[in-house]
Amino acid sequence: MMEHKIDFMVTVEVREANANGDPLSGNMPRTDAKGYGLMSDVSIKRKIRNRMQDMGHKIFVQANDRIEDGLNSLEKRFKAQFSGKESDEEINEKANQIWLDVRAFGQVFTYLKDRSFAIRGPVSISMAHSLEPIIISSLQITRSTNGVEPKKAGGRSSDTMGTKHFVDYGVYVIKGSINTHFAEKTGFSDKDAEVIKEALISLFENDASSARPEGSMRVREVFWFTHSSKLGNVSSSRVFDLLEFDKAKQDKDNYEDYGIHLNQEKLANYEVKGLKVDIIEGL
Repeated sequence: MMEHKIDFMVTVEVREANANGDPLSGNMPRTDAKGYGLMSDVSIKRKIRNRMQDMGHKIFVQANDRIEDGLNSLEKRFKAQFSGKESDEEINEKANQIWLDVRAFGQVFTYLKDRSFAIRGPVSISMAHSLEPIIISSLQITRSTNGVEPKKAGGRSSDTMGTKHFVDYGVYVIKGSINTHFAEKTGFSDKDAEVIKEALISLFENDASSARPEGSMRVREVFWFTHSSKLGNVSSSRVFDLLEFDKAKQDKDNYEDYGIHLNQEKLANYEVKGLKVDIIEGL
């Protein structure tokens, strides 16, 4: 049982990587209308789920390339555990016991003949934003061998493979909270919260791809705020406002240039009310 509300922030350093591609824009890195980089909450939760799996926990929403139980759809995974005759309360209790991601993030089950059933999870995560507008570079990708048989003997087929887009450099901030009220309903515990923390610290381990080469995305710091009560000492928005950085320096090309820190005056006032902060360096 959780007795303390938790808020957290994670700073992510991105160097020559596509933090989160937008399939509607040719897989260009996501940006908002002002040019700030974005990472969707869905992509962040996917990475957390992957890390949970790496730690040995059972996950309901498994990525296609990480399926461990041989069940190739969510419907099959659900029906492997439930007949459909169970009550909502029975489904809620058993699903939360089996799958950590359901217990954490909640889930909508639409695989019952006569109804759908939703579980609301205690862990909420917002879209991550870059601290400053990002610069996006694009490269044309070619290959040095024929992908298909050329039409003419001795000729060459098209060597164009596509275009690769990436963020030159940027620092993104992930923000999230753990609600004790919903934790009680799903059985999410302090031990589960520690799993979330560990997943955030190592978020990009075992996550390399052509869009995100090894070492190109890195968690730099995790700011973990523990309140002294279930409702919290101050609002989450005030906690998130504690994060500050150097806005005057131009052309930042490393993490230290940002001078990221917490507003110590405001933090001291919140600490008097019972808020505690733990700052952990990422892997």
